[in-house]
Amino acid sequence: MRIAISTEGNDVFPHFGRCPVFTIVDVDGGSVVGRRVIPNPGHQPGFIPRFLGEQGVHLVVTGGMGGRAQDIFRELGMQTILGVSGPVDAVIERFLAGTLAGGASLCDHGSGKGHGIEKTVCDHPHGDHHHDR
Repeated sequence: MRIAISTEGNDVFPHFGRCPVFTIVDVDGGSVVGRRVIPNPGHQPGFIPRFLGEQGVHLVVTGGMGGRAQDIFRELGMQTILGVSGPVDAVIERFLAGTLAGGASLCDHGSGKGHGIEKTVCDHPHGDHHHDR
């Protein structure tokens, strides 16, 4: 199984489409058999889900994601786990142990293209994150 985790530094990034990079993890038989980091190809509505699908990703782990992206992932037969935060390594360990639980999206999606007007701020529980990528 190939997993993509929205990442900034060593942590899960709270907004799927605006993360600087994705950590791509290959899991087989309960162990990590491959890991790499790829740059986010750009926040364009609908593009990233298809891009990750072309990379062979089966599961996306992130803090938050808009409904449109969730719908596209479902259409592509890919799974998502939202509401995840913390160090990427700890998230991978919880996934391998079968204890990774999702929750509500951590991003209030008050920003980004595809919402009628261009904005630059998302409302996150940890304060505002400015996105100018």
